[in-house]
Amino acid sequence: MLNPFRPVVLFDFDGTLADTIPLIVESYHHTLRASALPPVDEVEVRSWIGRPLQPVFEERYPGRGAELTATYRDWNLAHHDELIVRVDGMPQLLKQLVHKGVRVGVVSSKRRSTVEQGLRVVALAEYIDVLVGMDETTAHKPDPAPLLFAAEVLAVDPSQCVYVGDADVDVLAAKAAGMASIAVTWGAGTADVLQSLEPDALVRDVTELERVLLPSG
Repeated sequence: MLNPFRPVVLFDFDGTLADTIPLIVESYHHTLRASALPPVDEVEVRSWIGRPLQPVFEERYPGRGAELTATYRDWNLAHHDELIVRVDGMPQLLKQLVHKGVRVGVVSSKRRSTVEQGLRVVALAEYIDVLVGMDETTAHKPDPAPLLFAAEVLAVDPSQCVYVGDADVDVLAAKAAGMASIAVTWGAGTADVLQSLEPDALVRDVTELERVLLPSG
């Protein structure tokens, strides 16, 4: 396994920096109920996480992508602040990274404004040097474009970056961008699936993530 330490750490947001998985799953379930569509089991819903909303809906329900996206966003934003939860230890980790001179960014498939709101709710906004949402690029994870855009904004080579995420698209995007990849198991993806993609590291809690990002010695 390669040492994934890098001077730039880019994070996914949902399921990585913040526990938004219950919010996302219930937003999808509400959207299907409100739109008179058959229910979908949670395993499939979780497989949608990490990709932009409209392409997911359009692929599953052709011709209804825009409508379903609007329904989802209305409910999600109305319940956002009450259902989003901090990941234990994450504020302390980001503070430690910044203190050590590591530059920190967020690359998400959500709209920039929604990620900004989420960062404020979990009190992480002050640590972020760059934020890339779905607004910034036309291609999205697992395409490397959003990650490469973040590296460009920071004026660093992608090889100097590590991307931390909880979904298969996060690992795939990092590999395609030429970045180190760290998969976390407290979000949407299962450990078995994430490990099968051979990330540079697989971690199960923030303490373990800190040891990988800031190795001693």
